[in-house]
Amino acid sequence: MARWRLDTDHTAAEFAVRHMMITTVHGKFTNVTGTLEFDPTRPEDAIVEAYIDTTTVETGAEDRDAHLRSVDFLDVENHPYIAFRSTSIEMGGTNSRGKVIGDLTIRGITQQVTLDVESFGNDISSWGDKRTGFVATTRINREIFGMTWNRRLESGNWLVDKEVKITLNVQAIEVAETGEIAA
Repeated sequence: MARWRLDTDHTAAEFAVRHMMITTVHGKFTNVTGTLEFDPTRPEDAIVEAYIDTTTVETGAEDRDAHLRSVDFLDVENHPYIAFRSTSIEMGGTNSRGKVIGDLTIRGITQQVTLDVESFGNDISSWGDKRTGFVATTRINREIFGMTWNRRLESGNWLVDKEVKITLNVQAIEVAETGEIAA
């Protein structure tokens, strides 16, 4: 099975959560690393590991970003990474869609999640290395991971929704057995 590493320049972890239940706030993490053990002819045998640097959270509002890094949410001082490790892969009707089931750890709390995955295939880059790309999405209840901070509004709505939509846009580069990028 080929080994791939996530290309940090072309990989993003993004999230969306409703604010005041009337709009959606989007954010991202700018440092996502990880590996895949993956054979495009046998995607159900893949092994996925990913790590997200929580200190790199960005929403476009400095005060909100600082609050997200605090103990109310990500508690980055004690939990500098979000981790994911696959436990099984289920392919759909085609090899381009499937589900990756695995363990997601946020703030030291691990829960099983299912990622809906769409593969965009493989190609050779202009640098001569082999690359693969896909998008994966899931939804989590942030409170299960210890992020319970909230405020009730005068209307009865909550300031921050419990449900968070996560989207991973991934490009990975095949690695030669020596650990170098395969040509």
